[in-house]
Amino acid sequence: MRPAGTGNDTLVVHNKLVRSDMIYWLDRKNNNSWENDFFDLMDRFVSYLNSSCYTGITGYEFHYTLYEEGSFYTRHVDQFGNNASRQYSMIMYLNSDWKENDGGELRIHHIDNFQNIAPVNGKSVFFKSSELEHEVLLTNAPRMSITGWLKMN
Repeated sequence: MRPAGTGNDTLVVHNKLVRSDMIYWLDRKNNNSWENDFFDLMDRFVSYLNSSCYTGITGYEFHYTLYEEGSFYTRHVDQFGNNASRQYSMIMYLNSDWKENDGGELRIHHIDNFQNIAPVNGKSVFFKSSELEHEVLLTNAPRMSITGWLKMN
């Protein structure tokens, strides 16, 4: 795991006042059977989206995300200002014993209100990367997920 940043390619910025989580990029080249099963599932999901919703998805990227106690990620959108390839964001939670006072909820910002989503094991969240402002609230206990983006190159 390594400190997460904001931005892409050579424009990565590490600012712990904005984002304080740790990440590990998933890659089929690692030849991890669990991760490859996950990629197989994502391949089927992308195929379904492309055939039923005509999304035009051509790839994806995912990483494990760890928010240690006291971590957060301030309000943002997932699509880069200099690259519109990220079309859809996905978060899959891996927290089997999450309790309400553990914190780390995903806060979705709507026009006139917000919605908090608990990071409960097995729950998945899927949304348009360029449209939905969101943040991860302060964690009081470790919080794990697989986070990623369906892309159109």
